[in-house]
Amino acid sequence: MSYIPFTEQQREQARRTDLAAFLRQCGEEVKRSGSENMWLDHGQKVTIRGNLWFHQYEQVGGDAIDFARRFYNMEYPEAVQLMLAMDAGTIREPVGPFTQKPLEIPQKHENMRRVYGYLLRHRGIDKEVLDAFSYRGLVYESADCHNAVFVGIDREGKPRHIHKHSTAAQGGFKGNAPGSEPEYSFHWVGGGEPLFLFEAPIDMLSFISMHKQHWKSSSYAAACGVSDKVLWKTMEGRPFIRNVCICLDNDETGQRAAQRISKALTEKNIRNQILVPTRICCFCGRRTKNEWNFHADFICGQHYCSAVFRDLCCPKA
Repeated sequence: MSYIPFTEQQREQARRTDLAAFLRQCGEEVKRSGSENMWLDHGQKVTIRGNLWFHQYEQVGGDAIDFARRFYNMEYPEAVQLMLAMDAGTIREPVGPFTQKPLEIPQKHENMRRVYGYLLRHRGIDKEVLDAFSYRGLVYESADCHNAVFVGIDREGKPRHIHKHSTAAQGGFKGNAPGSEPEYSFHWVGGGEPLFLFEAPIDMLSFISMHKQHWKSSSYAAACGVSDKVLWKTMEGRPFIRNVCICLDNDETGQRAAQRISKALTEKNIRNQILVPTRICCFCGRRTKNEWNFHADFICGQHYCSAVFRDLCCPKA
């Protein structure tokens, strides 16, 4: 884009744009949360405070111009032009910076009956696989709401990331605890060449349950979103990981992220491939959820079986 001679006043006006007002003018949903506002970026929370924003999961932020560059893929001149053209109002008083919150670790319940019941009966996770993770303290049941808690640890075994998922049969709450560091999200490190990257912990456990043979020798990571931070952190200092299988959801967000991650790996000469989950009912041909979890849903009154590298379908009567 050609050079545009903005005045210093125009640059400052654009930088101080009221982001909540800007987003509402763009038709986006912004929710009030205490003294701040919340906006969702593909399901991940972005905190809005005046002209500043902070991506709670990726732990990055900036001002209004940075916002347009990050979320609207604009160059600096385009971002300034957009903010000036929208004229959403400016924040006159300086806004304090965001600070990193300490990790909130839920207290453990005395047993894991609800978590085991939910993951085994409703989500189809293999018991031996779940035992391996719970034995290491990577999965447990919270004492307060009986959520399934998926723990991401660093190399010293210190919890650095918490993902919580409701154990209600009809679904419910799921999200990352405040203070979670995305590069340490839920993962397992083996000693073999492959690393499998997923969006969600339950997708990761589902894939392992479908492919149990020698599974502990491979590495797995759940980004709890579509960030690639846990991928690079898991590979850091582990040269034995030489092949990455990108197993994100088969939707626009997941596949766009898969292509982005694949390109970054290829540029570093790291062998990689994109695995796409697809499910089709053999009775009606209806496509179901495009994710790796194979929980015991019923399609046309029948259970559907699981497979990889081909369609998942229900057995014919």
